[in-house]
Amino acid sequence: MKQYTFGFDEVKRAHERIGQYLKYTPLEPSFYLGGNGRNYFFKLESFQPVKSFKVRGALNKMLTLTEEEKQRGVCTISSGNHGSSVSYAASLLGIERAEVIVPETAPKSKVERIEYFGGSVLQMGDNYDEAHAQGMKYIEESGLVYIDAYYDDPKIYGGQGTIAIEILEQNPDIDAIVVPVGGGGLSTGIAVAAKAVKPQIRIVGVQTEACPAMIKSYEDGVCYEEYPIGDTICDAVVGGIGALSYAILKDYCDDLIEIREESAARAVSFMAKQEKYIVEPSSALTVAAVMDHAERIGGTNIALVLSGGNIDGDLLTELMVRY
Repeated sequence: MKQYTFGFDEVKRAHERIGQYLKYTPLEPSFYLGGNGRNYFFKLESFQPVKSFKVRGALNKMLTLTEEEKQRGVCTISSGNHGSSVSYAASLLGIERAEVIVPETAPKSKVERIEYFGGSVLQMGDNYDEAHAQGMKYIEESGLVYIDAYYDDPKIYGGQGTIAIEILEQNPDIDAIVVPVGGGGLSTGIAVAAKAVKPQIRIVGVQTEACPAMIKSYEDGVCYEEYPIGDTICDAVVGGIGALSYAILKDYCDDLIEIREESAARAVSFMAKQEKYIVEPSSALTVAAVMDHAERIGGTNIALVLSGGNIDGDLLTELMVRY
């Protein structure tokens, strides 16, 4: 069985690499959450150029490629934020060939976003699993460099972990961080980095009830690389988990909380109407966690990672009307 290792040095090197390309995202206090001795702060990854944290990992990985690898070109499999991030990073670094494989059922808006940043879209399979199977074969045959989304590349995890460095520089008094958990790259990167800088800090991961893959993996002692997905609006944090995250996160994360879909929907509306921030439902899981589980989260100065802002306009309107 493969042994997985990942440490703070990887995050520090990522921080140095991507610093000249990406500005710090804001860490803003909440006007409406808090009280009773608690203060909440929003880490606004929705303010990234691609409106998602995933640009950190993609850019960090692509900055480590050799000139020969850049000439060959890069490819990934994703119909969402990671695909846009790879496309954007390629445009920054002058990598001419950047291809993103998506399912044939991928929403037109996501395809257009990838193409907007200069990437080429290839449609394969009826769903993500089929796209992944066909896509990996295509990447191997084409000689393109694969840019992993979350599975086990330390460079991807290192880039995501730079969020923790920023948070603790922006506000050294932060004593808890709440972070969405999907494949695990974001939560693991942040947890490892935050604990290295401030060992006593609390790290709380949150998952949707529609796909609590990390929670169930630890409960069952199995790394669920695929996991059943229920009805959800939190499409950015569903599916299986990464092997590197499964091996490491449990040693750094203080709690994992399952969040109701309705709570995430209410949180999206709350953020737009009250706090005046547009965030996608997967991001709003951290806000929902505070609304439903403030005591369990604990902390005095708590950072809520808002991982992205790519929400369909019709869905946003629907949620604001409903809640």
